Amino acid sequence: MDEIVKAALRKWPNVPHCWGWLALDARGDWYMRDERVQRAGPFPQAKGSRILHDKLREFIHRNYAADERGAWYFQNGPQRVYVELEAAPFVWRLDAGGDAPRVTSHTGLPARVQDVWLDERGRLFLATDLGLGIVHTLDMEIAADAVERGRWSPQEIAFADLAARYGFRLSPAAERA
Repeated sequence: MDEIVKAALRKWPNVPHCWGWLALDARGDWYMRDERVQRAGPFPQAKGSRILHDKLREFIHRNYAADERGAWYFQNGPQRVYVELEAAPFVWRLDAGGDAPRVTSHTGLPARVQDVWLDERGRLFLATDLGLGIVHTLDMEIAADAVERGRWSPQEIAFADLAARYGFRLSPAAERA
């Protein structure tokens, strides 16, 4: 977490949390969801405005964490902004170099694969030392190669079972209501 964020938390410890205004899709893109978008429907059916500003995305990445209930948030100064997730807390990017693919989170952190899961829609999820995430669609060829070479052995799982198994919440806003 950024030092400026820690200082803001100390200065203003009781700022109310924010719900439903920020979302992460299955490709690692962040979305701002104003009140109009929130009224239009849940994420990802109503996405909102994609955040394109590199410095803002980097700030979100550095201050992205989970609370004790498994709800992911962005600590924006003194305010905790809870994140709506399309698929999982992380989106993995793969690099084919080496014996097995190198795995990096959408936030830029390296991860070590522990388990590999395939849901009923054919989406590939990796459980890592950082937590659970979905493999980015652009990297499925690298993932398929890892499976074909016997580096990864996906197990089947229902998507609905992933959140409970790995302790995260897809929609903290909906669960709050």
